[in-house]
Amino acid sequence: MIILSGLAMVAIGFCFSLVAPAVDGELLDMIWTGPAAEARLAEMDGSARTAHFWTTFVIDTAYPLAYGAFLAGLAARFAPMRFARLAMVPAFLIVILDLAENTVQMIALQGAGNHFWLKTYLTPAKFGMFGVAALLAGVLGLLALARFALRNR
Repeated sequence: MIILSGLAMVAIGFCFSLVAPAVDGELLDMIWTGPAAEARLAEMDGSARTAHFWTTFVIDTAYPLAYGAFLAGLAARFAPMRFARLAMVPAFLIVILDLAENTVQMIALQGAGNHFWLKTYLTPAKFGMFGVAALLAGVLGLLALARFALRNR
Protein backbone atom coordinates (compact mmCIF):
# COMPACT_ATOMS: atom_id res chain seq x y z
CA MET A 1 0.00 0.00 0.00
CA ILE A 2 2.91 2.35 0.72
CA ILE A 3 4.31 1.80 -2.77
CA LEU A 4 0.89 2.31 -4.37
CA SER A 5 0.30 5.56 -2.48
CA GLY A 6 3.82 6.73 -3.38
CA LEU A 7 3.19 6.03 -7.06
CA ALA A 8 -0.18 7.79 -6.85
CA MET A 9 1.51 10.78 -5.22
CA VAL A 10 4.01 11.06 -8.07
CA ALA A 11 1.38 10.55 -10.79
CA ILE A 12 -1.03 13.06 -9.29
CA GLY A 13 1.79 15.53 -8.73
CA PHE A 14 2.65 15.25 -12.42
CA CYS A 15 -0.95 16.12 -13.31
CA PHE A 16 -0.44 19.61 -11.86
CA SER A 17 2.08 20.34 -14.60
CA LEU A 18 -0.45 19.29 -17.24
CA VAL A 19 -3.11 21.73 -16.07
CA ALA A 20 -0.81 24.63 -15.15
CA PRO A 21 -1.15 26.31 -18.57
CA ALA A 22 -4.95 26.44 -18.20
CA VAL A 23 -4.62 28.20 -14.86
CA ASP A 24 -2.31 30.73 -16.50
CA GLY A 25 -0.04 31.43 -13.56
CA GLU A 26 0.73 30.37 -10.04
CA LEU A 27 -1.67 28.02 -8.29
CA LEU A 28 -3.33 29.44 -5.20
CA ASP A 29 -1.92 26.54 -3.17
CA MET A 30 1.55 27.98 -3.49
CA ILE A 31 0.54 31.40 -2.16
CA TRP A 32 1.01 31.72 1.59
CA THR A 33 -1.05 34.77 2.53
CA GLY A 34 -4.63 35.84 2.09
CA PRO A 35 -3.86 39.23 0.50
CA ALA A 36 -1.49 37.66 -2.04
CA ALA A 37 -4.12 35.01 -2.88
CA GLU A 38 -6.73 37.74 -3.35
CA ALA A 39 -4.38 39.57 -5.72
CA ARG A 40 -3.76 36.37 -7.70
CA LEU A 41 -7.48 35.64 -7.90
CA ALA A 42 -8.11 39.15 -9.23
CA GLU A 43 -5.61 38.44 -12.06
CA MET A 44 -7.55 35.38 -13.24
CA ASP A 45 -10.18 35.50 -15.95
CA GLY A 46 -13.26 33.27 -15.90
CA SER A 47 -11.65 30.36 -17.74
CA ALA A 48 -8.59 30.39 -15.47
CA ARG A 49 -10.86 30.41 -12.40
CA THR A 50 -12.86 27.48 -13.78
CA ALA A 51 -9.70 25.52 -14.61
CA HIS A 52 -8.27 26.28 -11.17
CA PHE A 53 -11.51 25.23 -9.47
CA TRP A 54 -11.55 21.84 -11.20
CA THR A 55 -7.82 21.38 -10.63
CA THR A 56 -8.36 21.98 -6.93
CA PHE A 57 -11.52 19.87 -6.78
CA VAL A 58 -10.11 16.84 -8.60
CA ILE A 59 -6.32 16.82 -8.54
CA ASP A 60 -5.67 18.73 -5.33
CA THR A 61 -8.22 16.69 -3.44
CA ALA A 62 -6.61 13.42 -4.51
CA TYR A 63 -3.06 14.69 -3.96
CA PRO A 64 -3.18 15.17 -0.16
CA LEU A 65 -4.92 11.83 0.19
CA ALA A 66 -2.07 10.18 -1.73
CA TYR A 67 0.84 11.92 -0.03
CA GLY A 68 -0.89 11.67 3.34
CA ALA A 69 -1.31 7.92 2.91
CA PHE A 70 2.30 7.63 1.75
CA LEU A 71 3.76 9.54 4.70
CA ALA A 72 1.42 7.89 7.21
CA GLY A 73 2.30 4.47 5.80
CA LEU A 74 6.03 5.14 6.02
CA ALA A 75 5.72 6.47 9.57
CA ALA A 76 3.61 3.50 10.69
CA ARG A 77 5.87 1.00 8.95
CA PHE A 78 9.10 2.31 10.46
CA ALA A 79 7.93 3.39 13.92
CA PRO A 80 8.07 0.92 16.78
CA MET A 81 4.72 -0.86 16.87
CA ARG A 82 3.54 0.83 20.07
CA PHE A 83 4.08 4.29 18.49
CA ALA A 84 2.81 3.53 14.96
CA ARG A 85 -0.56 5.26 15.35
CA LEU A 86 1.02 8.30 16.97
CA ALA A 87 3.61 8.51 14.18
CA MET A 88 0.81 8.78 11.61
CA VAL A 89 -0.81 11.85 13.21
CA PRO A 90 1.28 14.51 11.37
CA ALA A 91 0.39 12.94 8.00
CA PHE A 92 -3.31 12.95 8.86
CA LEU A 93 -3.08 16.58 9.99
CA ILE A 94 -1.57 17.57 6.63
CA VAL A 95 -4.53 16.04 4.81
CA ILE A 96 -6.99 17.96 7.00
CA LEU A 97 -5.08 21.24 6.56
CA ASP A 98 -4.72 20.80 2.80
CA LEU A 99 -8.39 19.94 2.30
CA ALA A 100 -9.42 22.92 4.44
CA GLU A 101 -7.19 25.16 2.32
CA ASN A 102 -8.72 23.68 -0.84
CA THR A 103 -12.21 24.42 0.46
CA VAL A 104 -11.31 28.07 1.09
CA GLN A 105 -9.90 28.32 -2.42
CA MET A 106 -12.85 26.64 -4.13
CA ILE A 107 -15.31 28.92 -2.33
CA ALA A 108 -13.37 31.96 -3.55
CA LEU A 109 -12.92 30.60 -7.08
CA GLN A 110 -16.69 30.16 -7.36
CA GLY A 111 -17.29 33.67 -6.06
CA ALA A 112 -19.27 32.29 -3.14
CA GLY A 113 -17.29 34.13 -0.48
CA ASN A 114 -13.82 35.24 0.42
CA HIS A 115 -12.17 33.51 3.32
CA PHE A 116 -8.63 33.93 2.03
CA TRP A 117 -7.58 35.34 5.39
CA LEU A 118 -7.57 31.68 6.50
CA LYS A 119 -4.80 30.93 3.97
CA THR A 120 -2.46 33.07 6.07
CA TYR A 121 -2.74 30.32 8.70
CA LEU A 122 -3.67 27.20 6.73
CA THR A 123 -0.98 27.30 4.05
CA PRO A 124 2.05 27.78 6.37
CA ALA A 125 0.57 25.19 8.74
CA LYS A 126 0.13 22.76 5.84
CA PHE A 127 3.68 23.16 4.60
CA GLY A 128 5.08 23.10 8.13
CA MET A 129 3.20 19.92 8.97
CA PHE A 130 4.36 18.40 5.69
CA GLY A 131 7.93 19.10 6.77
CA VAL A 132 7.29 17.51 10.16
CA ALA A 133 5.67 14.41 8.63
CA ALA A 134 8.38 13.99 5.98
CA LEU A 135 11.16 14.48 8.53
CA LEU A 136 9.50 12.05 10.92
CA ALA A 137 9.11 9.41 8.20
CA GLY A 138 12.73 9.92 7.12
CA VAL A 139 14.15 9.72 10.64
CA LEU A 140 12.03 6.68 11.48
CA GLY A 141 13.18 5.05 8.24
CA LEU A 142 16.84 5.69 9.09
CA LEU A 143 16.36 4.35 12.61
CA ALA A 144 14.67 1.22 11.23
CA LEU A 145 17.56 0.78 8.80
CA ALA A 146 20.05 1.14 11.66
CA ARG A 147 18.16 -1.41 13.77
CA PHE A 148 18.11 -3.79 10.81
CA ALA A 149 21.84 -3.35 10.20
CA LEU A 150 22.72 -3.89 13.86
CA ARG A 151 20.55 -7.01 14.09
CA ASN A 152 22.14 -8.58 11.04
CA ARG A 153 25.78 -8.15 11.94
